[in-house]
Amino acid sequence: MMTSSTLFQPFTLAPGLVLRNRVAMAPMTTWAGNDDGTVSDDEVAYYRRRAGDVGLVITGCTHVQANGIGFTGEFAAHDDMFIPSLTRLAAAAKSGGAPAILQIFHAGVKTLPELTSDIVAASEVEGEAGPFAPGLMPRALSDDEVVRVVSAFADATRRAIAAGFDGVELHGAHGFLIQNFFSPHFNRRTDRWGGSLENRMRFPLSVVAAVKAAIEEHADRPFALGYRISVEEGQEDGLRIADSLQLIDRLIEAGVSYIHTSLGSVLSQKPADSPSGPTIATVVHEYIRGRAPLIAAGQVRTPDQAEQAIQAGLSVVAVGQGLVINPDWVELAKAGRGGSVKLSISASAAEQADVPGKLWDVIEGTPGWFSVEAPATAPNAMEVA
Repeated sequence: MMTSSTLFQPFTLAPGLVLRNRVAMAPMTTWAGNDDGTVSDDEVAYYRRRAGDVGLVITGCTHVQANGIGFTGEFAAHDDMFIPSLTRLAAAAKSGGAPAILQIFHAGVKTLPELTSDIVAASEVEGEAGPFAPGLMPRALSDDEVVRVVSAFADATRRAIAAGFDGVELHGAHGFLIQNFFSPHFNRRTDRWGGSLENRMRFPLSVVAAVKAAIEEHADRPFALGYRISVEEGQEDGLRIADSLQLIDRLIEAGVSYIHTSLGSVLSQKPADSPSGPTIATVVHEYIRGRAPLIAAGQVRTPDQAEQAIQAGLSVVAVGQGLVINPDWVELAKAGRGGSVKLSISASAAEQADVPGKLWDVIEGTPGWFSVEAPATAPNAMEVA
């Protein structure tokens, strides 16, 4: 039994928001939304199946403006008409008794041309191509448009409050619009929104301030404000951990409830400029020094790996693919049956586990994801959203 493990001890994520354990359902896109932007029955079933034992549920991302959509089948939050849909999702995510956080974002240059004809970013710099983004040339947002995007994040927060969520998480990672503004590679602006590190931090900090104001105005209960961050980028002139640590300082000063680092590997990824030093997770943990809770996601698939991550300094560990494949992951871990956690899944097992059909199609078509044919030692899997 692992019930005495730190992994299964309660944790206070924010004032009035106590988690029963330190396992979070990581935010992952399911591609399962209805064509009109509402939450589907498949997505509701997916969350209900996995919410029973985790300490926290963080949903996949939802766009705050119509042109901020990042994935096909993505549920929307950019208009009040979506509040009933978001209410359904909140009820499903909270159905097991854990608090639920709505992750909000603007995809920016990492959208798809078939989803919007208006692809925007901080500057006219081509986006990085990847499995879910073709590498597009955006148009630069005007100053007035930047201000409107900031307001859109606040409006989406108000909708999250009305829908019954327990917090929002700003998606400032994976090259989406918030990170795009912070990045020295992608942000080439010469106005107040770009240039110096101070100016590059202005957009994410403005979003935080607007969201915090919306929470103070509309929330009648404890409500968390999280921030997800990719601390480094792959380009030679891209983001490095030194800049990200300065942003983390400012985020904590601004009153965020927690920092959520998105990593390729929680247990092994190291800074680009210090490949022989401590891991990024360790660097961030030691830098924060308890000033805010630290969550991290990245290839934590087994209970033993999750325990290692907690012992290394994480406040909460986010489990993504492990919960997709094993809806009962936490139950198995608590019972000391970590060896029963599966690292692969078949189509029939996916159906029994309420994996949405559209998500299964992506799993089958994405190199590195664990399908039934892949051995347990398959290449690194990809976590999205």
